[in-house]
Amino acid sequence: MKLMRIGNLGSEKPAILLDDGTIADLSLIVDDIASEAISPSGLEKIRQTNLNSLPKLDTNERIGACVGNSSKFIGIGLNYADHAAEAGLDVPPEPIMFMKATTCICGANDDIIMPPNSKKLDWEVELGIVIGTKGSYIKEENALDHVAGYCVINDISERENQIERSGQWVKGKSADTFGPIGPYLVTKDEIADPQNLKLWLEVDGKKMQNGTTKTMAYGVKHLVHYVSQFMTLLPGDIIATGTPPGVGMGKKPEAIFLRAGQKMRLSVEGLGEQNQKIVAG
Repeated sequence: MKLMRIGNLGSEKPAILLDDGTIADLSLIVDDIASEAISPSGLEKIRQTNLNSLPKLDTNERIGACVGNSSKFIGIGLNYADHAAEAGLDVPPEPIMFMKATTCICGANDDIIMPPNSKKLDWEVELGIVIGTKGSYIKEENALDHVAGYCVINDISERENQIERSGQWVKGKSADTFGPIGPYLVTKDEIADPQNLKLWLEVDGKKMQNGTTKTMAYGVKHLVHYVSQFMTLLPGDIIATGTPPGVGMGKKPEAIFLRAGQKMRLSVEGLGEQNQKIVAG
């Protein structure tokens, strides 16, 4: 299933993309694409519904963030061997974890607001994991039992704030609109192998990133297991699994960063496409 949230910011309706390209309103079935609705029982309730009988929504309406009320937005750094090489760094001996404030979450096609005085705004296409079942100290062999599905993430980063302002990465990862997720939450049954997905990103039509989840140092199962050793994962929590090479900071002979007016297009295989414009804050 491809679950969505449709409508203006703060008043999105739960929805599902049907095979014929129409969008059905799930408001009579679930309150939101969040918490109980994305648990195994909640997803089964949606599956058992006669979806074609539901009211249809305007396909031209705004697409909101694909998950609501996330308690945590967790990022994984340097998780692609080829991206680590691009940065001149070794793959870390354990996953690098950082947090993105949940206030940065936005819709897949919303404008990205450049913070005032930003000079080093960067892009990162990523596979996102959406948790569906609460868990802590999860065994790796049981990790996928806790996953509701996957989504596209653009882990927008302000590199000066992230790297040059001292302290933790969260400062460069958490500004408003720095976390577009969606357009869909694609349930895990539709993704045969999350470690065999192509992902790419363009800026103004020029391909910047072109990778595959095959080169992830730590795969989906391990990341869910690993993160759960340090915090309880709740339904709706999001894990951004890292980015392949091609980020602006890594460009040679010199870095390239985003400017107001530029447009990004990005996708992860099977999970839909995002389109964003950079606007001055």
